[in-house]
Amino acid sequence: MYMDYSRYGESGVRLLFGNTIDLETSKEIRKFYLYLKSLQRNDIIDIIPSFRSCLIHFNNRRTSYDDFISFLMDKAGEIALTKVPEPRSHEVPVQYGGEYGPDMEFVCSYSGLNEEEVIEIHTSTVYTVFAVGFIPGFPYMGTLDKRIYAPRLETPRLKVPEGSVGLAQLQTGIYSFESPAGWRIIGKTSMQLFNPMEEPYSLLRMGDLVRFVPV
Repeated sequence: MYMDYSRYGESGVRLLFGNTIDLETSKEIRKFYLYLKSLQRNDIIDIIPSFRSCLIHFNNRRTSYDDFISFLMDKAGEIALTKVPEPRSHEVPVQYGGEYGPDMEFVCSYSGLNEEEVIEIHTSTVYTVFAVGFIPGFPYMGTLDKRIYAPRLETPRLKVPEGSVGLAQLQTGIYSFESPAGWRIIGKTSMQLFNPMEEPYSLLRMGDLVRFVPV
């Protein structure tokens, strides 16, 4: 099922599922992640899924790297047969351009499109959440239409407001907190993406489907 594995530090295993970011790879990672989570093993400290890989932090007082790899190999058949739940769908309201989208003008200039066309393209795609990271609740979503491909800022901003919707290459994302940012900001949503007071904390999870709606 997975293509390759390697040691990651003293107590980590990194599994690579493919060489491209696509829906099939994302599905396999989600299946693997959900299966391992369901076992609730006391030798697994954390499982961190990403675009093409999954990092497992194991307790090296309870298991060893070699033993853990043997366990994963033994369970490969069960993992392959794991059923994953249907993805949840979300509609995210966005105010585009103006004060909410300081990089909209750049995206228009770079793509050769006008603002209405950029909005139409951005809202016409149903995006898959490939991963959640670099701050709690931040969804990395794709795949962005190549017509509105946008490079990252050469110098990241020090502060981007919570709810900002950005583009970076063939991805789109939403800033769940005010933070530094290098993505091109084209709009803003009022939707809360992370609530530390209520589980499961993050509104969007790996595998979810998202459609942006202009307001």
